[in-house]
Amino acid sequence: MSGDVAVLGAGMHPWGKWGRSFVEYGRVAARDALADAGIDWPDVQSVVGADTVRGGYPGYVAGATFAQALGWQGARVTSVYAACASGAQAVNTARAQILAGMADVVLVVGADAAPKGFFAPAGGERPDDPDWLRFRVLGATNPAYFALYARRRMAVHGDTPEDFALVKVKNAAAGALNPHARYRAPVSAEQVAASAVVADPLRLLDICATSDGAAALVLSSMEFARRHGAADPVRIRAVSTVTPTYPKAVLDLPDIATDSAVAAEPASGSFRASIARAAYEEAGIGPCDLSLAEVYDLSTALELDWYEDIGLCPAGEGAALVREGATALGGRIPVNPSGGLASFGEAVPAQAIAQVCELTWQLRGTAGERQVPGARAGITANQGLFGHGSAVIAVR
Repeated sequence: MSGDVAVLGAGMHPWGKWGRSFVEYGRVAARDALADAGIDWPDVQSVVGADTVRGGYPGYVAGATFAQALGWQGARVTSVYAACASGAQAVNTARAQILAGMADVVLVVGADAAPKGFFAPAGGERPDDPDWLRFRVLGATNPAYFALYARRRMAVHGDTPEDFALVKVKNAAAGALNPHARYRAPVSAEQVAASAVVADPLRLLDICATSDGAAALVLSSMEFARRHGAADPVRIRAVSTVTPTYPKAVLDLPDIATDSAVAAEPASGSFRASIARAAYEEAGIGPCDLSLAEVYDLSTALELDWYEDIGLCPAGEGAALVREGATALGGRIPVNPSGGLASFGEAVPAQAIAQVCELTWQLRGTAGERQVPGARAGITANQGLFGHGSAVIAVR
């Protein structure tokens, strides 16, 4: 049996700071995806919602929340929380239901209404929660550990703040062409260098914002897609949600456990690299087959790590790719042609779904001015708290 499922529809609510409920954003994205698919809401057999932990009680039952907002019609519901990988795990849940024969048409929705500033742990005293501990004991906010990754690249590979700035320049240029993006103005390297230092060496324009936003997908079996008249749809061929392998050789905030490599040989390769590797193995393709990639640019320096982790270049050569323009629109392998988190900001349950939306539009050839010519295969990648990570491969 083929592991492919069809992407019949993709939709978004524009990212920004709108001051409204995540439910409203999700409803807009869902209706957009349904219209794109040419599917009526009563024909959806299952709804998988990616949870937000900031939306109050309804945020923890996102599947039912979105089903109610669209109008109860009897569909089964599932709610998924996996930190920044929530959206991809929602996609994986929908895919599993389709391949198991539980549903022919599944709606996947993720939406968030984010706070100002950077994310902090949920309230309460939780000394067994590593996310709580890194804030309360270490004082390691998100920008602080983004900066540690950046400093490591500078020390180990010789990267410079000027290299990091080029990532922002590239992503801002793509985001300026994306009507769903929050930030739609080109940015120069000089503007990055002139922005305030947040956590040395990273400046304000090196770090992604927090945003409100939503994204949705309508997925179906290949048989249903053919009956529906979609003879050659975009297909999801692989979803990777692997966990780290013992032992971890390098401490990876926000995981602050003791480094087990003092007692056991470290595993080969990084956790992030294993996420993409599992997706490639399932899809039967490799990095050389990609037309584009959407990766999780929480900071400019972290995007360079992802180039290496998804196999676009050997370790330490990510900065060379961005310097030569290989990952820009018009380059050999565009990365974040959507504009990435640099242009959108984080809306946690939605962002991995939004990455698949961008692959869908690119593979259809409907991405407008940011279109990657002849796109046939793409990968998404992100990493969240507590060993959550994801990669999705879509093909056409």
